[in-house]
Amino acid sequence: MNRKEFLQNSAKGVALTTLLPSLAFCTSNGQQKTIQGNYQVSDNFKADVDIELTASQSELQLFSGNQTRVYSYQPKLLKGEKSSLEKLPGSYLGPVIRVQKGQKIRVRFNNQLSRESVIHWHGLHIPPEMDGHPMYAIENGEQYIYEFEVNNQPGTYWFHPHPDKITGPQVYQGLAGLFIVEDNNSDLPSGEYDVPLILQDRIFDDNNQLVYLQNNRMGQMQGFLGNRILMNGNPDTTFNVSKSTYRFRVLNGSNSRIYKMAWDDGEEVTVIGTDGGLLEKPVKKPYLMLAPGQRAEIWKDFAGQNTGTEIQLQSLAFNDGTSMGMGGGMMGRGMMGGMTQPGGVENGIAFDVAAFKVTENTGKKMELPSTLSTITPINPADAVNSANPRQFYFYNQRMQWVINGETFGMTEVAEWEKVKLNTTEIWEFINGDDGRGMGMMQDMMRMPHPVHLHGLQFQIIDRDVSGMERTVWETVKDGFMDEGWQDTFLLLPGMKVKIIMRFKDFTGLYVYHCHNLEHEDMGMMRNYEVID
Repeated sequence: MNRKEFLQNSAKGVALTTLLPSLAFCTSNGQQKTIQGNYQVSDNFKADVDIELTASQSELQLFSGNQTRVYSYQPKLLKGEKSSLEKLPGSYLGPVIRVQKGQKIRVRFNNQLSRESVIHWHGLHIPPEMDGHPMYAIENGEQYIYEFEVNNQPGTYWFHPHPDKITGPQVYQGLAGLFIVEDNNSDLPSGEYDVPLILQDRIFDDNNQLVYLQNNRMGQMQGFLGNRILMNGNPDTTFNVSKSTYRFRVLNGSNSRIYKMAWDDGEEVTVIGTDGGLLEKPVKKPYLMLAPGQRAEIWKDFAGQNTGTEIQLQSLAFNDGTSMGMGGGMMGRGMMGGMTQPGGVENGIAFDVAAFKVTENTGKKMELPSTLSTITPINPADAVNSANPRQFYFYNQRMQWVINGETFGMTEVAEWEKVKLNTTEIWEFINGDDGRGMGMMQDMMRMPHPVHLHGLQFQIIDRDVSGMERTVWETVKDGFMDEGWQDTFLLLPGMKVKIIMRFKDFTGLYVYHCHNLEHEDMGMMRNYEVID
């Protein structure tokens, strides 16, 4: 019996918990609940945009010689404006879906892969059965129907697979795409000057085929790190730009690589948006730290450049704090470096990301707005746990990445992971075991963890670096964007981050996890449950 048949029979009341107990669980009040997926179009849901996405294996000519085998989302627009669906030129990556806030979206997901899969709508505030929880993964030949209203503020979101234990390889093979909620802000670059930049690192063999971890357990402990940067699914990318102002929507779509992004012309990085949309006002930084899953919108003006000038977007050198010794530092980094994918390049090594060559076109120059949006800070005093934030420790225990000593269970949720609807809470995330581990070896395994919460946007209210190595902090301290709305943040070894959010609109199970996809696949993920 496959997963879909189980879910359908469960909905009919057939007792099957002895066959697949993980798909039947108890809610906080002790009542049994069965998982009911969404396998048919709802007659009462009137979609403004209706899209079919089919995940399948295909081949693409990335290099001379053999074509490269990849996974891809094949899109088809069934209803909506033509601009709702945009295929990236020459790319195996998924399409760019462009919608408006308040629109109703239907996506018919067909799985033609050899393994189960599911789509997670990263950053969107939608019901749990639409969010892409691993419990809703479908098998080869099956279809899942996503139907939801766009509740998010205009911004740059994305979508990717989220099946249990195999998210990393499916994203690596090519399954990812942008989901843009448009703002129609006439003060910002639009059309050809509004450009997506999806950063990923990969390794290819001599036959032009993608090389993943190859069952390398120690490499999985660190996370996949490649040796070649792909931009929008293309290697060795050079963008021809006019003497104009551009809005770059940057996504770190890598499995585990962190970028320290800067321009090689010495100009500061002007950030106008984060995960959850536009900032209140532009922020200028010498460089920008961008962890896996994070997005940033960057303003760049090429109007004053000479024709033929080539400007590089770079990732600068930094120390990510990875450690195999109590003192950490570069000695620890070297030891962990031996755990990477063979041929891979460590986090923190400097390299060029993409080139931008200025053409002769005059283009369109714009003035940087002083105000971009209005963001109302959430008052910490409004949190029901303002005096006692929930704490979540991310660390290694017996060669296993854990959260508060626990790994992922499909429908498992602890009492400390249950929150009430229509309440505001503060959560604190700590990179380290703080004495919770099982001996000295636990504290010796320290790595960065990009933390992602499903189902909502939050605000960062404190980043405590007192427990960090000063030599690590000094290499990254000017690159963190804690302003605005977020759904993913970088938690470096020894760091503590407090976030505040409101649980509203939907009840049910959502996951939170490390967005180093190999760590997630190893079980560094947990459920939280919103209850009435």
